[in-house]
Amino acid sequence: MDVLNLGLAVTPGQMGENITTRGIHLLSLNMGTRLRLGSDAIVEVTGLRNPCAQIKAFKPGLLAAVLERSPEGCLIRKAGVMAVVLQGGVVKAGDDIEVAHEPPEFKPLQPV
Repeated sequence: MDVLNLGLAVTPGQMGENITTRGIHLLSLNMGTRLRLGSDAIVEVTGLRNPCAQIKAFKPGLLAAVLERSPEGCLIRKAGVMAVVLQGGVVKAGDDIEVAHEPPEFKPLQPV
């Protein structure tokens, strides 16, 4: 999500996220994809984060920036993904993030 081009400065953690990523397109991941964070931690992606009205109260225009409509009229959520921790570990700012496992059958992420 690039809200800076819209004049909406948001720093890591301000939208309630636990991990802020760079270099991986989270919204296009397959349901069940496992990500390695740092050298040990592994999380499994479970779905799309559903932005709530608190985002609108936090910064005017931000809710509109994380929601979009497809040409067919379907709502597109761009507020990040949800995941469960499968293996804990120390994760530090600047650590690598990589796809550790991707299920063979593609299932698009759904709101959770």
